[in-house]
Amino acid sequence: MTKKRTGTQPLHEQPLYTCGTEGYKAYRIPSLVVTTKGTLLAFCEGRTNGIQDHGDIDLVLRRSKDGGKTWSDQTIVYEEGGTAPITIGNPCPVVDRDTGTVWMSFCRNNRDVFMTHSKDDGETWSKPTEITADVKMKSWGWYATGPGHGLQITRGKHKGRLVFPCDHEARKRAGSHVFVSDDHGKSFVLTQRAEWEMNECEVSELSDGRLLLSMRNNHEEEHRAFSISEDGGGTWSKPELNPQVYCSVCQASIERYSWEPSILLHSGPGGPGRVEMTVRASYDEGKTWPVTRRLKEEGGSGYSDLAILPDGSICCLYESGWWGPIVFAKFSMEWLTENA
Repeated sequence: MTKKRTGTQPLHEQPLYTCGTEGYKAYRIPSLVVTTKGTLLAFCEGRTNGIQDHGDIDLVLRRSKDGGKTWSDQTIVYEEGGTAPITIGNPCPVVDRDTGTVWMSFCRNNRDVFMTHSKDDGETWSKPTEITADVKMKSWGWYATGPGHGLQITRGKHKGRLVFPCDHEARKRAGSHVFVSDDHGKSFVLTQRAEWEMNECEVSELSDGRLLLSMRNNHEEEHRAFSISEDGGGTWSKPELNPQVYCSVCQASIERYSWEPSILLHSGPGGPGRVEMTVRASYDEGKTWPVTRRLKEEGGSGYSDLAILPDGSICCLYESGWWGPIVFAKFSMEWLTENA
């Protein structure tokens, strides 16, 4: 573990998944959630044969019960076919705060959609159930759940709804969408997609119960795209690019830090390109992002995911380059904002 200090607030960082270990040549696609008991669940894809997106890929997990100080041994949530080139990945968990169940959506061969769940803080997982027919249109080809995490709506008409952000491809065009559950995982329903030419996405709840969708932007302008849902993810407004949030055609994460005051967090490469992992803060529901601080001052950075511990600590699980380790970072709001 390394520590970086600026003033009195430390940034703790620790590599969790290192390429060439545990039988995997590469690790990618981090996902991070905190359970109702405060356990950190850090997921990613273990890629047996290399960095490529297709092949013998498994969904793996490490757990921490002490806020990221120590971690369990690496376990496999799901794999298929032994050494066969079957791709299991795109982790997108959602914690049901009412029941304590952790729902994990994922994909097989970037095409079929599955759901598993854990009722014991990630120690064991149910046999996966295929839900492709419920959440994918027949005209769609490529499909990816997440990657990252979804949420459970906490207020308003759709309180209790589980929301899983996803992306897809149809007729060589990319799109963002979500699917939802209003019965604590008994069934899953596809809603209307967002506008075309967006891609990997994450979702956050706004103070008035609306949802904010942060989307990878496939247009030439390198800014993050955002869309609003007034109906719990049923429909989405026309995406708007935010010039304050750089987007290097890459996945990124969005997470609510607090309700009062209202603070949203965003993580992603600071650019240009996939370099310098950066965390931002917004005090006005994502309209502006005045706080910016780098977790990684130089070098490669890719996908990331944010989570908040019960004590208010901010956690970020991120790729430190194509062949670099997936790193767990933990810091305080004071550290993030001390130079703002």
